[in-house]
Amino acid sequence: MRGADPCAGAGDHYSERAFSYDELTSPERELWNAFPEGRAVDLHAGVPGDDRVAEGGQWGPERTVRASVIAALMLGAHSGQPGAIPCLRLAGARIVGPLNLAGAQLAHTLWLEECWFEEAVNLLGATIQTLVFKGCRVPGIEAGATRIEGNFDLGRSIVESGAPSHFHHHITALSLTNARVAGGVILNKAELNAPGGWALAAGGLVMEGGFFCRSGFVARGEVRLLGAQLPGGLFMNGARLEEPGPRGVALNLDNSVASSVNLSNGFVANGTVGLRGARISDSLSFEGAVLNRPPDGHGPSLSAPLMQAVDFDFALAEPPSGAVDLRGAQVSYLHDSEHSWPEVVELDGFVYGSIKVDEAGGRREAVGQRNSVAHRVAWIRRGPGYNPQPYEQLASWYRKAGHDDEARRVLLAKQRHRRQTLPPAARVWGHLLDVTVGYGYRPWLAGVWLLALTLLGTLSFGTHSPNPVQRGEGAPFQPLVYTLDLLIPIGGLGQRTAWYWSNDSRQWLAYLLIAFGWVLTTSVIAGVTRALQKN
Repeated sequence: MRGADPCAGAGDHYSERAFSYDELTSPERELWNAFPEGRAVDLHAGVPGDDRVAEGGQWGPERTVRASVIAALMLGAHSGQPGAIPCLRLAGARIVGPLNLAGAQLAHTLWLEECWFEEAVNLLGATIQTLVFKGCRVPGIEAGATRIEGNFDLGRSIVESGAPSHFHHHITALSLTNARVAGGVILNKAELNAPGGWALAAGGLVMEGGFFCRSGFVARGEVRLLGAQLPGGLFMNGARLEEPGPRGVALNLDNSVASSVNLSNGFVANGTVGLRGARISDSLSFEGAVLNRPPDGHGPSLSAPLMQAVDFDFALAEPPSGAVDLRGAQVSYLHDSEHSWPEVVELDGFVYGSIKVDEAGGRREAVGQRNSVAHRVAWIRRGPGYNPQPYEQLASWYRKAGHDDEARRVLLAKQRHRRQTLPPAARVWGHLLDVTVGYGYRPWLAGVWLLALTLLGTLSFGTHSPNPVQRGEGAPFQPLVYTLDLLIPIGGLGQRTAWYWSNDSRQWLAYLLIAFGWVLTTSVIAGVTRALQKN
């Protein structure tokens, strides 16, 4: 940020001499006379082409005011009149020199509209009432540790960046680091330009009102609000964030506390949106937003591990181009759509109370939809590696909604995913558990196998009679009972020990049925035990 030494106080800067009325220029005298009564001074030429703020550097002496005169008035150089409230209101001016009010205690409102600043504004550590730079062009504003008792309005302004300051290692357009604002911060239609640096540095900002960056707000560089306290909410619907900071971060809300965060209705971030550890007591909305990975192709589109919110609306306009990280996040209501999820989604530890989707102009629980389980399992499988928690969380949601069958299907999908991580022998056993009893979540499969093997044995053994072990003793041969005696490994029905086959093929079939009986029994016990343990 360019301008005067940010450590120099306003009193030090202007105490060397007082202004005499005679040395003021005509527009400065007009401002001097208007200040005690709070009257506005408008220096616009009235010709649209001549009043463009972008061309303010070409404005002549009739529209030029020294920043030192503004500072002197704000510091009490021209006291107010009884019955009037002093206020500095200036429009359409070219302001030359550095406006340095660092550390000042300012009792009056500063209202500048469509003014062009030659140098940066320094309000470091100052205390001021309402502060308005509406439609201005400013080469940097340092307002770190500033206390603003009213609103801070930069609507329609363009704030450029300069060189790194004493307090920021990166180029910064607007600094509100550790500032306190009793009202709101209004950046609607503003532009903050610090490509590759910090468009807004507001870590530790404490506010009482809302933070508004709507209606065409553009930031080139990182919007940095980590650890900010925003009880009035953050509203960036329709904002556009470009040319992110050095880490590829477009918006940094890590560890911030807010009532609501609105990043919807055309919000575009060409860089990572960071919400690590953020706590949002109401809604977090990305409805209709576009989230792109950083321009260098590295880093996620959304990084929100350990984030907490009540209502999380992630119904984006299109799938994010980068990964979405929700590890350890907790939300009460998740609202998503077909455009919500990229190829990589990290869900380990993500906890939600319900999932809602749009239907017939409203929202309803996503359970009961066609292919609901397949869709949600595919969502989980987008995560890198195997993690059991996302499956358990999804199954828990289905159970709470009264869909136990869907919950079992999710847990079965979990076991199949886990099987891929096991050594070969364990994978073989896993396949056996899957086809026999579905890992205990499909116990009816055991009945199907038992019926099929019983039918096979009965038909095979019913065409010929075996040889008795002892002639004239024991029960007569019954193919069905004999087959069941082979399949049931515990106990006995008296047939298997009383008869044997001289035919090798049927004897081998008997051995095979005995083996299948043991495998089927073991699978049933293992699968049911696994299901009961919810493993």
